Amino acid sequence: MRVLVLALAVALVAADQVKVAPEFAVGKTYSYKYEAILLGGLPEEGLARAGSKIRTKVLISALSADNFILKLLDPELFEYSGIWPKDDFIPANKLTSALSAQLMTPLKFEYANGVVGKIFAPAGVSASVLNIVRGILNMLQMNIKKTTNVYELQEPGVQGVCKTQYVITEDAKAERFFLTKTKDLDHCQERIIKDIGTAYTEKCPECKTRGKALMGTAAYDYVMKPSETGALILEVSSVELIHFSPMNFLNGAAQMEAKQWLKFEEIQKSPVEPIKGEYLQRGSLQYEFGSELLQTPIQLLRITNAEAQIVEILNHLVSNNVVKVHEDAPLKFIELIQLLRLAKYESIEALWSQFKSRTAHREWILNTIPAIGTHVTLRFIKEKFIAGEITFAEATRSLVAAVHTVTADTEALKLLQEFAEHQKVMESPVLREVADLGYGSLVWKYCVENPNCPVDLVRPIHDWTTKAVSKGDVKEIILTLKVLGNAGHPSSLKPILKVLPNFGSAAANLPLEVQIEGVLALRNIAKREPKMVQDVAVQLFMDRALHPELRMVAAIVLFETKLPMGLVTTLADALLKEENLQVSSLVYSYMKAMTRSTTPDFVSVAAACNVAVRILSPKLNRLSYRYSRALLVDGYYNPWMVGAAASAFYVNDAATVLPRSILAKTRSYLAGAYADVIEIGVRTEGIQEALLKVGDLPDDMDRITKMKRVLKAIAEWRAQPSKKPLASAHVKFFGQEIAFANIDKPFIDQITALVTGPEVQAYGRRALDQVLAGVKFNYAQPLLVAEVRRILPTTVGLPMELSFYTSSVMTAAVELQATVSPPIGQDFRPSQLLKSDISMKATFTPSVSMHTYAVMGVNTPMAQAVVVSRSKIHTIVPAKMEARLDMIKGNFKFDFLPVPGVNKIASVLIDTYAVARNVEDLAAAKITPMIPADYSPQSQTSSSMYPRMASSMNDDKSMPSELVIDPSGKTNKLFKIFEKTLCEKMETFGIKACVVMESRSAAFIRDVPLYHVIGKHSAFVEVTPVSGPEIEKVEIEIQVGEKAAEKIIKVIELSQDDETPEDRNVLLKLKKILAPGLKNLTSSSSSSSRSSSRSSDSSSSKSSSSSSRRTSQVADTLDPNSKTSRLQKASRKSSSSSRSSKSSNSRSSSSGSSSSRNSRSDSSSSRSSSSSSSSSRSKSKSKHHRYNMNFIKNHIHKHAPSSTRQDSKSSAQSFEDIYNKDMYLSRKVTPSVTILIRAVRADHKEQGYQIAAYFDKATSRLQIILVNLAEKNNWRICADGVKLSNHKLMAKIAWGIECKQYKTEFKAEAGIVDKQPAFRMKLTWEKLPSNMKYYAKQIMYRVSEYISRYALLTGIEQMRDRNPSNELKLTVAVVSEQSLNIVFKTPSRTIYKEDMRLPISLPIGKTASELQLYQDSWVDSIAYMVGKANAAECKVIKDTVVTFNNRKFKAELPHSCSLVLAQDSTNEAKFIVLLKRDQEHDQNMLIVKIADIDVELYQKDRVPMVRVNKEEIPVNRLPYHHPTADIQIRKSDEGISLTAQSQGLQEVYFDVNVQKVRVVDWMRGQMAGICGKADGEIRQEFRTPNTRLAKNAVSYAHSWVLPAESCRDNSECYMKLESVKLEKQMVVHGQESKCYSVEPVLRCLAGCVPLRTTTVSIGFHCLPADTRLNRADSIFSKSVDLRETTEAHIACRCTPQCA
Repeated sequence: MRVLVLALAVALVAADQVKVAPEFAVGKTYSYKYEAILLGGLPEEGLARAGSKIRTKVLISALSADNFILKLLDPELFEYSGIWPKDDFIPANKLTSALSAQLMTPLKFEYANGVVGKIFAPAGVSASVLNIVRGILNMLQMNIKKTTNVYELQEPGVQGVCKTQYVITEDAKAERFFLTKTKDLDHCQERIIKDIGTAYTEKCPECKTRGKALMGTAAYDYVMKPSETGALILEVSSVELIHFSPMNFLNGAAQMEAKQWLKFEEIQKSPVEPIKGEYLQRGSLQYEFGSELLQTPIQLLRITNAEAQIVEILNHLVSNNVVKVHEDAPLKFIELIQLLRLAKYESIEALWSQFKSRTAHREWILNTIPAIGTHVTLRFIKEKFIAGEITFAEATRSLVAAVHTVTADTEALKLLQEFAEHQKVMESPVLREVADLGYGSLVWKYCVENPNCPVDLVRPIHDWTTKAVSKGDVKEIILTLKVLGNAGHPSSLKPILKVLPNFGSAAANLPLEVQIEGVLALRNIAKREPKMVQDVAVQLFMDRALHPELRMVAAIVLFETKLPMGLVTTLADALLKEENLQVSSLVYSYMKAMTRSTTPDFVSVAAACNVAVRILSPKLNRLSYRYSRALLVDGYYNPWMVGAAASAFYVNDAATVLPRSILAKTRSYLAGAYADVIEIGVRTEGIQEALLKVGDLPDDMDRITKMKRVLKAIAEWRAQPSKKPLASAHVKFFGQEIAFANIDKPFIDQITALVTGPEVQAYGRRALDQVLAGVKFNYAQPLLVAEVRRILPTTVGLPMELSFYTSSVMTAAVELQATVSPPIGQDFRPSQLLKSDISMKATFTPSVSMHTYAVMGVNTPMAQAVVVSRSKIHTIVPAKMEARLDMIKGNFKFDFLPVPGVNKIASVLIDTYAVARNVEDLAAAKITPMIPADYSPQSQTSSSMYPRMASSMNDDKSMPSELVIDPSGKTNKLFKIFEKTLCEKMETFGIKACVVMESRSAAFIRDVPLYHVIGKHSAFVEVTPVSGPEIEKVEIEIQVGEKAAEKIIKVIELSQDDETPEDRNVLLKLKKILAPGLKNLTSSSSSSSRSSSRSSDSSSSKSSSSSSRRTSQVADTLDPNSKTSRLQKASRKSSSSSRSSKSSNSRSSSSGSSSSRNSRSDSSSSRSSSSSSSSSRSKSKSKHHRYNMNFIKNHIHKHAPSSTRQDSKSSAQSFEDIYNKDMYLSRKVTPSVTILIRAVRADHKEQGYQIAAYFDKATSRLQIILVNLAEKNNWRICADGVKLSNHKLMAKIAWGIECKQYKTEFKAEAGIVDKQPAFRMKLTWEKLPSNMKYYAKQIMYRVSEYISRYALLTGIEQMRDRNPSNELKLTVAVVSEQSLNIVFKTPSRTIYKEDMRLPISLPIGKTASELQLYQDSWVDSIAYMVGKANAAECKVIKDTVVTFNNRKFKAELPHSCSLVLAQDSTNEAKFIVLLKRDQEHDQNMLIVKIADIDVELYQKDRVPMVRVNKEEIPVNRLPYHHPTADIQIRKSDEGISLTAQSQGLQEVYFDVNVQKVRVVDWMRGQMAGICGKADGEIRQEFRTPNTRLAKNAVSYAHSWVLPAESCRDNSECYMKLESVKLEKQMVVHGQESKCYSVEPVLRCLAGCVPLRTTTVSIGFHCLPADTRLNRADSIFSKSVDLRETTEAHIACRCTPQCA
């Protein structure tokens, strides 16, 4: 036993002495062979790839136990751009020579127990070379644990600190340790990555759970030989694979593959000596970004003289983009940007000084400076603006672009802050606004890059906010809040809370728009700290005392924080108790819309809202669309990881026509991220009032005093602030507000003064003089549309870049010259041009070139090896025109001349290629198309899902094959090139347009989106002359007036036979088919004249029902596209006769009978009883009956003779009579207008079109004829329209050969439906072109689908029906002045909308008579009709009131006391309507106080009477017009009506039975009185003057009584409102208490006794019995402790002593 224990102990000691950790012994030099390859492209073989290769010898020597030195010997660099794996790497000898000195410089590093520490290198070693060495040292990085063989940890490396898995095995016989290390690059504690241009995007973690756009992994294999001193590393191999696809890598992805080999060779005795010089600490093993951040991956530049190269490119851009844009201008523009990024600021200043006086060069420089993207941009703008070298407009334009492209660093922030605070900028409101908003955006971008951004960055904005709040400067507060909103710093929450109610004391004195801006400023903060914002927003929402709009905005912000289930449930519970319907409607509609959301980031919110909606639906599902609403539409496609969302909110506060504010936003999803692309917000508060109100009320002190005296009498009256006419709008891009504007009266006055001022007139005269002298200018606008980059290191130490660039250049060359006869004098006025002969020549050449690049690969300042997908778009559309406008003679001529040398007007090229190049030998750059021309599917090999490592490390050329996605064994499609050419000739104008398309993609490998893009695709549009005579120009000439006939070129002659031979042949065949059923029809006449045709039609229509049925059955078998128009007419009439005979069995058909409705009802019931076996058929008939309006004509054709009028001759018959009498009006009248559109040929032959319009006053007929001017061409279009009566129009459009191939007819007529006005429109056709019928069917199908989808919401019904196959019919019947019934019939469907509300009151009935007042102004007439349709109405019948919100209640009104029925509750007090009730005589009286008059409406002997300022006006003297104000009193129906629309009163109506008050739409929410606020809030109807909500109608009505001052009051009211004490003592909260009413109660005055009383339930506030009530404190503002009934007096009598 002792021997066994001893043996185990010895074994353990021996094992402990063997060290696995790698070690390099002091005094020895270890030699290794190193090779690294980096390749990028698609995973399939046989396609192009781009990459780099490094081969070198590595020497490692120990300086001490923990310090080592590394040196590279014989380094070699290779490039690759070719077909993998067929082509070989190409040595980059020149690049190797240029970098050999740096590569062979020895570097020092710390190394202990397999962990690399600090790295030291001389200053002359660039960051790029040092990163290559880091890639080698990364292979030596090992964290070996002695206690376990399988473990994981977060390990530092070149790519950052990432999750690493270790597996260690041992081969005891071979004395080898094998270590496998794998890195998951998607789970890193600290990932080394650099994003540029993505500061405004948000990560979407939920999107990544459904798919990934970027995935990376790395694997390392070590072979080590252990020893007592440490392990010797014999071999190391690694492979790293990164997949990328913008649409989920599982659907095909490009890949970057990095491989490394490090193999031990020997141990040398000679140590590696460091160079003589200082070694600086250069960081650790982690990758260090260098100058590659300034290097665009699109092109590689060798900079020898930056200043000269900049000037050269600038001159190239200026000179080659004058008349038209150069195709490669966008690439040159990017090159200029890159050179300016690398140039010193002094060089940019020198460039500016050299070219600032040259307009074209100056514009190019100012457009390029913002794209530099560094603080140099801001410095340039700041210094040049302050120095006065750039204008205000130039500085504003440059700054708007710069703040969103500049990299946010401390220097940029400092420059922009100084610029914003400069006095010159402060004097310019627009520029200061841009600078301040831009500063907030820069802070946001800085904090994205640095999550721990200091609060000092936003402290200046906090100071601005505090200062503005202390001054009460509303505009300044709004601006600073918007800046804080852009910055989105969590520390800004505190200053924002200062302007929010319940959080800051200053909020009470700030207007609502400031508080709303404060809430909206929380949205960007919520992206970083959602919990903080949720706490604030939910408190604002739950406080019902706050303004509804503020609460709704808080709810919008709350939902953007992605609410948890608990908060959603809290909101749902609050909505169940919510009294404000605006708030309820918006939040509920938002929840309901959210339940349909499919975007991943809102899945949890959608699920929570689904539960909430089920709770709320029974209560809130039927709210009107006049309430606030939220709309949300989104879609997300998981396989592609793409999606889009759009949301819109319209916020209302009084159910008015115009909403209070609108907010709309769009969001896009791509590659696991999302961005709020654009947001537009508009506030319209007061705009409706400003548009419809005539003007501000005069500041009449007598009127104001009188109004205030009345209002003062109301207990605890609280007025609302007047709405300020104001509109504001803001625009956000990517979550950042870039501009906003407030439009108020001073702003409008300023704009009006500017437009009508002398400066504008002088400027207009100067512009006109320049045009007369000749104007020629060129405009060029370059733009870097997008620059999005992601740079991440690979294991090799070279950076991999994914980037997306879009650059465009737009140019426009304009030449314009005009002459005016007679010449213009100095006293010119624009009206003189209407009496002049104007000649003009113009040339306009717009062109656009746009390049887009998507790049993946290695991008360094020394070399590039990238795969590029490039898109090039180029368009040019030149135009040259000459015009002559003879205003006196009515001749207008436009000549469009050909532009030689431009055939290709648009081209698109998309190609994908691999390119490798280095800065030392740019001429040797190699570009390889992604798909080779000789590619065959057999060359593609299918690889497995796992990496296959090299079979032997001994072979220098052996490398692991790439990791690819297996195409699931599906059979590859045949590789083929898609080619197509589409051409269209317009021979009339001598033009042929062709679209040529060619495509060859990788989709045959995998049918996924990415592979469809990879390849080469091209398309171009080419316009060339057709063969034949040359077209000199295209001429358009218009002649109006008497000389129109002189311009007629082709005279239309009437053909002897109006039917084509084909028509006659068809007729002869049909005669045989239809005999004998159509014997009468066909035998009546053998000629083809229209008169005999009409006789045949007439006899057919009068035939028996059996004959009609036979005719219909035979006709149904015919081709509906038959060219025999008359037969179709006969068939249609026969079938119509058949239908009418069938319907006569069930209903009476006597037109105009007053009992038609009853007869239809009786017949319907008889049909129902006879067919009771089929209930569904009965329901269908009933529904069909409802859709068929009984349209009755009520007019007579004025063209029909008196004898035929009695026979009710059809409209078609009358139209045909007129048409046949004069088929072409050219024989009877001269044309009114002639239009010639023709191509002027070299041989002077006529070619083009002629349009002539004729009007015959005698027949009220308009005819427009379009003919082809070509000789022997009879194709034409004939359009005829006739006014058959004052209530009927009819038109016919025919076209084809002599207008006989195709024909449609249109009829519009007025009539009666159920004794109400109606009109009907009908469109019929006999034959249409097949393509027209196809598109018509598609349109009707889409409309039907849309109606079906939204039928429930819109109230539109539809049913399948068998209507005439060649007819569309629309019937509209008036239900009332503000609603219609509509029926629309198509061949297969009937669509019906009942009682459709109109936003305008139709000018019929009473409205028509009321419009007589505004007959001189159509603007006022429209305003009146709009106002009347949307007015709110309150009605009083005896003591029953129906409020503006349609709430009906009955209250016992006090005798002879005036009550406020309705009044303007704002400070303007535009009007007051008082109601006085005489209970003894059961009469009501209205008193209207408006403007400077008092109007009393009362009855006398059951006759309505009116007094104005105590003077009675007899009814026969009405209407009464106010001398100055827009006030009218007139007789209306059985009563008297007062209108004052501009004052807010649509109408006050009074008769002996009912009294009505109607207020205009913009007064909604601003009303007070018994009629309510007219805000749609029926749950808050009983608001008393002190805004308390009464619990019953009696208490509510009594609160609006105007009490008497004494018993000597002439009103005989004798009552007052007071707080009453509860007669009994109550025990409240455990103690004896006395209670006082907090609501005023009507009681008789002192010295008066009640005659009549009523009980009322009111609230009481209780005090301890021994407490004395302090009368100084208003009891009406106290809380309610209990509710009890008490007695209210409603009639009193005073004693003689009081009187």
